[in-house]
Amino acid sequence: MELLLTSKGIGGQLKSFKDLVKDSEEITFVGTPGFCTPFAELLSFTLRDSEKRLVFVPNMDKDSAKILAFTDDGMQLRDTADPLADTVVLLGGLAIPKNQIDPQNMNRFVQMISKGRNSKIIGVCFQSIFQEQKWTDHIKFDYIIDADLSVEVIKM
Repeated sequence: MELLLTSKGIGGQLKSFKDLVKDSEEITFVGTPGFCTPFAELLSFTLRDSEKRLVFVPNMDKDSAKILAFTDDGMQLRDTADPLADTVVLLGGLAIPKNQIDPQNMNRFVQMISKGRNSKIIGVCFQSIFQEQKWTDHIKFDYIIDADLSVEVIKM
């Protein structure tokens, strides 16, 4: 494991993602419906001017895969799509224990939707959840973009 970059804020997370997928042609995001969907949309928004094919798969439901399309309202889930991709992005909500997703099953799913040996597997998460929940013991991530959030509520 090698630290490649340190940055701050959501902008740093988005730029890091865009840089990692610059050579990708087909990107499939896998995440929990609702919780992870907006993150897939936000990450996809950085690629809105590209010709990349972007797909979101809820959990491991390959039959529910949808195209992420740029519209006047931002990124939106559209038509059903084939999730096969050269880059698979796993979103951290998958590793939240209450979602009860087995990382070994997820690894098999990732292998099924990855295009060959040169495919990239990227994790995007907060608070090191993939490492904390031992997903890194079962899935051979090429990169993990890990952000840490601090929250302040200020009464004015």
